[in-house]
Amino acid sequence: MKTMVTLSILAVLMLVTVGSNYAVEQQTKKELMAQTLDNQPNHKEIATFAGGCFWCVESDFEKVEGVIEAVSGYSGGNVKNPTYDQVSSGSTGHTEAIQIHYDPRIISYGELLDVLWRHMDPTDANGQFVDRGSQYRPAIFYHNEKQRLTALDSRKKLEESGRFNKPIATEISEFSVFYTAEDYHQNYYKKNPIRYKYYRYNSGRDQFLQQIWGEEKTAAPQRMKKASKYSKPPVSVLRQKLTPLQYEVTQQEGTEPPFNNEFWDNKREGIYVDLVSGEPLFSSLDKYKSGTGWPSFTKPLVADNIVNKEDRSLFATRIEVRSKHGDSHLGHVFDDGPPPTGLRYCINSASLRFIPKEELEEKGYGEFYSLFAKNK
Repeated sequence: MKTMVTLSILAVLMLVTVGSNYAVEQQTKKELMAQTLDNQPNHKEIATFAGGCFWCVESDFEKVEGVIEAVSGYSGGNVKNPTYDQVSSGSTGHTEAIQIHYDPRIISYGELLDVLWRHMDPTDANGQFVDRGSQYRPAIFYHNEKQRLTALDSRKKLEESGRFNKPIATEISEFSVFYTAEDYHQNYYKKNPIRYKYYRYNSGRDQFLQQIWGEEKTAAPQRMKKASKYSKPPVSVLRQKLTPLQYEVTQQEGTEPPFNNEFWDNKREGIYVDLVSGEPLFSSLDKYKSGTGWPSFTKPLVADNIVNKEDRSLFATRIEVRSKHGDSHLGHVFDDGPPPTGLRYCINSASLRFIPKEELEEKGYGEFYSLFAKNK
């Protein structure tokens, strides 16, 4: 075991060395994310809302069609890099908030506001349900003038609708900064479903929303996402299905040895899918020899199946790459890759399953076969 740990540490250190250009330039997460998104086909915008407990608000918004990701965090206060304990004490001025990455071609900012109103109590400025204090106050933090005007108009229409017998007290303020909450708060409803459901029921949130909105709570503005055919099996299944290395890499953010993994030198044509969920991730058409000893790609095959997260586990801030539906740790993305994107998706073989082009139809990925037919 100690040998495996030593090899993992050496592998990670090599990964950092290869990406030293990133560390030297000291790019922030925001800059690298912007560069990444510019080179992906999906256009994305950001909205920042607060509606009480961020576990609940994150869960509600991630079910909405057009929402790519919802991240829990803190906003609206005056303390830099606050911790959960600091915010929950009510001394920082921050409120629990979520930052929503969404595709405006699918859902508009105004429709996101319609969802927000239907999932909180907009009349309570002193908290939400059982959570009391300014750290749970509802708020809309607008990022530009268009969002500000849309928010003001949406709040006015809600006020005039007569839906509530008390004034709408939701704060509308200019966005300043968003601090991502600790890892254990992210996707809490998925990681701890029993505790989450127990908390949510006992908070009184759903009972209140049912009383105010009834069937309209899930009306057209919410536009729930279609169920994906890709999903993450229970942990008990994964422990049986995966090898120890595969489990360590995908579920515990591990790193496999370079030059001693299944696909680093694979030259066959086909696609790479998530070992856990089966969702398509990368194509051999975008694979290149990076010299790092890990499979490297210039871009994802399906950009919407890739989630980027800040990783501060080593000496420099890096951008971790995870799968959307399987929530598997895949690797990291760096900005020292070749044209046309200038990106290097450095991925662990232990996170991937390879589907040769001649088996795409048989394995249920026939939609991608035409990519290789064009490449003849």
